[in-house]
Amino acid sequence: MAEAGTMAGTVPERQAQRLRASAALAYPFTPPLPGDSVVAVAPGILWARIAMPMALDHINVYLLRDGAGWTAVDTGLNTPASRAAWEHLAATHLQGLPIQRLICTHSHYDHAGQAAWMVERFGAQLCMSYGEYFMLRGFYGPPPDPLPPLQQRFYRRAGMTDTQIEHMFSSLRRDPFMPPVPESYQRLRDGDVLQIGPRAWRVVVGEGHSPEHVCLYHSQGDEHILIAGDQLLPRITSNVLLTHVEPEGDPLRLWLASLDRLGGLHPDSLVLPSHQSVFRGLHARVAELHTHHQQQFALLRTALQKHPGATAWHLMQAQFPQRRHAMDDLLAMGETLAHLSCLRCQGQIRRALDDDGLYRFHLADASAAPAEALSETHHE
Repeated sequence: MAEAGTMAGTVPERQAQRLRASAALAYPFTPPLPGDSVVAVAPGILWARIAMPMALDHINVYLLRDGAGWTAVDTGLNTPASRAAWEHLAATHLQGLPIQRLICTHSHYDHAGQAAWMVERFGAQLCMSYGEYFMLRGFYGPPPDPLPPLQQRFYRRAGMTDTQIEHMFSSLRRDPFMPPVPESYQRLRDGDVLQIGPRAWRVVVGEGHSPEHVCLYHSQGDEHILIAGDQLLPRITSNVLLTHVEPEGDPLRLWLASLDRLGGLHPDSLVLPSHQSVFRGLHARVAELHTHHQQQFALLRTALQKHPGATAWHLMQAQFPQRRHAMDDLLAMGETLAHLSCLRCQGQIRRALDDDGLYRFHLADASAAPAEALSETHHE
């Protein structure tokens, strides 16, 4: 199945308004025009943009001078326009030197959609983490028709009807951006150090938004630079979804822990995100994102206080009341389930399977121990 809904920013923009940064972030550069100009954010580091035909209308890509060539970070969607943008960048801004290496921060297809083409076109060596490469190999493609019973049951238990489920996934079957998969890669692991030109970059792996998201961090003297991918964005928050692939997982806990690891980096780091603008204010943004998710937890607890026994589908209406299309439903459902799973694993709520096969959620009894709150009551 495609992970089309896990790209940052595809949650409705009206929802993203809640996430506009109020922290004291600084934006030291004017963004480049998509597919045209580049901005030098440090010696030997170019910031470019690839346009995307969706609400989040761009992805940032970075080019690092690397000896006799360049290392590129991320690719854009699998579209002719993306390929044309890369041809223009190579012909205009790379001083006639080749793209020797391609680092994909993670498998989502705005980040790796052109990986196979760039490997073939430029002879670049693809570098990714193990989890992201095999997500790309194993889970990208149109959803099967009909959906497997396990996947149908996952969404039915969340409170969706068969009609709603089919409407949601039929749109994914028409997704035009499914990428071809590269045949090989070089594995990146947390803690690896990559020498790219004069800089040593430490691989920092995050979880939650995707299985093993790669960030790159350089810190020497007065220069501190974080290539953050989707793990840290200045004005929207990364999608964190619970899906049928790991239905009892707690991806939001993993994402928040990953956020804290980034929060341990130098406070004056220049952050190079995959969307929106390059910024400073790493620690302030980490704190703001924690606050946002605490607010989301509080919203769900309040909804359950008013409506005990609500399904995830009904709670999604409270968390994401304005949704525009089926993809928004997929993203909003995954986000809601991720928040509910995190609360359940903390013992703050409990989940029960009713006679109709629906999971219903309740605030945990104040006198119940966390282990009891985590247990599931089956009425079958």
